[in-house]
Amino acid sequence: MIGSIWCNLTFSMLTFINSLINISNYMSNRLVGIKCVFLIIFSLLTAISPLLVFGQPPEQEQTKSRVYIIPIKEEITPGLARQVSAAMTEAEEWEADLIIIHMNTYGGLLDAADSIRTRLLNSEIPVKSFIDNNAASAGALISIACDEIYMREGASIGAATVVTQSAEALPDKYQSYMRSMMRSTAEKRGRDPKIAEAMVDPRTFIPNVSDSGQVLTFTTNEAIKNNYCEGAAESLQDVYRLSGITNVVETTYQPTFLEKVIGFLVNPAISGVLLLIIMGGIYFELQSPGIGFPLIASVIAATVYFAPLYLEGMAANWEILIAVAGFILILVEIIIIPGFGIAGVAGVLLLVSGFTFSLIGNDGFDFTFVPPLALVRALAMVLSSLILGVFISYFLAKRLLKTSRFGKLVLSESMLASDGYISSDNKLSYLVGKSGLTLSELRPSGKLKVEDQSYTASALRGFIEKGREVDIVKFDGITLWVKKK
Repeated sequence: MIGSIWCNLTFSMLTFINSLINISNYMSNRLVGIKCVFLIIFSLLTAISPLLVFGQPPEQEQTKSRVYIIPIKEEITPGLARQVSAAMTEAEEWEADLIIIHMNTYGGLLDAADSIRTRLLNSEIPVKSFIDNNAASAGALISIACDEIYMREGASIGAATVVTQSAEALPDKYQSYMRSMMRSTAEKRGRDPKIAEAMVDPRTFIPNVSDSGQVLTFTTNEAIKNNYCEGAAESLQDVYRLSGITNVVETTYQPTFLEKVIGFLVNPAISGVLLLIIMGGIYFELQSPGIGFPLIASVIAATVYFAPLYLEGMAANWEILIAVAGFILILVEIIIIPGFGIAGVAGVLLLVSGFTFSLIGNDGFDFTFVPPLALVRALAMVLSSLILGVFISYFLAKRLLKTSRFGKLVLSESMLASDGYISSDNKLSYLVGKSGLTLSELRPSGKLKVEDQSYTASALRGFIEKGREVDIVKFDGITLWVKKK
């Protein structure tokens, strides 16, 4: 604004001088030169007027570098793989300039680590790994998949042999697959694939690098020396400095409330409790045919059990379906054919199979990369929950109803004939000691024919087939109790 006023004032002054020159004809030759001088001065003043008013032109605002941080500070699981994938998508939507994996893990499941590795290798955004302390096993694979690696002094990377949860090495077919992944990942990032293989196989010999017959693990300085680390950094700020990144604006991935709930529910301890509720509910229902609270609790517990495992990628559709089929068979046994027969046994077998397979990382019916101990451990967990659930249910059924709080839920007083209580069907007591023929299966209740009359009766113990001759052993005022003749 002020610069424009300055230009207009200068132009007006020049116009006035030009008029004076036109009036003064006698000085025409000399004034022409003066006029040229004034024109030159006017041009210079016009060019520098903004500088005179505003000073030097402002520098263009420096562009901020967007950095998205993904923490990996726990065991590598399918749930973590899903979170990393969601974080990568969020980083892309945020238009991040750089992704940093903040690493501190001892490893985890191979298939989950492979999913994360693939996602990192296909990322269009540069990815750097900052190893805060440990990048062992699956953590080493993920770090090598990053474009650059930075390590804190005292950190380590390597020891990628595939082992069981008890730290025992798996057969060579598993090691071979891991060696292949480590080599191909190192090649993709321009690192020595032989070194990556040595982190899995102690037999790999590399002079002055891996010649001790032990699985290779690098310290920070060793990793820098062998091109498996770009530099030592004590913090993310050191990573920025070493990478030549300034004016950083960063954001860190935060799991949603739902993801925290899922992580809580897939905890083995919580899964075990849910299995206890499921098995206990089924046991209670088998003791009292019909649909009641125990079965409802069992169905809810099964839903809570399977839902997080499905979201975590552990439970497949077919595993859930066979568990549902097991539930249906048990319902048929409870509602339609009271007792416990072939349908009930088949239902329990399907239920146990569905629960067991949902706890292991099989791919359909392919169990190639499932350690035998993992399958045994999952089956043991389900069977122990089944046995413990039945035991606890039986114990609670006897103990709780005798307490002052829960005893109010049932009638605890006896209604004796001496007190004036008489059954409306007390006349049936004369049938005790007689024989009859079952008109239907007794599981435990059914129809009985005595002297051409039909009655409802219950088996004193076990199951009695249709058309079987039985003896009526007692009548409790409500039910005729019979046993096989």
